[in-house]
Amino acid sequence: MLDTLECGIQLVGSEVKSLRAGNVSLAEAYGRVEGGELWLVGCDIAEYTQANQFNHDPKRRRKLLLHRREILKFAAQAHEKGITLTPLKMYFKNGRAKVLMGLCKGKKQHDKRESMKKADMNRDIDREMRRRS
Repeated sequence: MLDTLECGIQLVGSEVKSLRAGNVSLAEAYGRVEGGELWLVGCDIAEYTQANQFNHDPKRRRKLLLHRREILKFAAQAHEKGITLTPLKMYFKNGRAKVLMGLCKGKKQHDKRESMKKADMNRDIDREMRRRS
């Protein structure tokens, strides 16, 4: 994690109701700068059951609300190699929906190997502990 920024998000009514109910998934979401605007892509806000025909598309792109200088600063950093705009959490602040976006750098190959070694060692230790119990 290199940096974080709180953004507003442009939603329709049924999305706000669904968000208040906690029906949101940021698992595959990411931020993208297009045309001088920041967009949240891949965020899944489930349909609100009571919204009938006026419901929203769960996987639609949503515009993030930032000042132009913040967008330019983040866009310049996001175009660097291996850096991604990632939504960390979505919440309400003073009645308005907010998204905490982070500039994240992916792991290098040697970091991945190290993580896999640690996971293997912890699995072996847990296995031994269960066997001795």
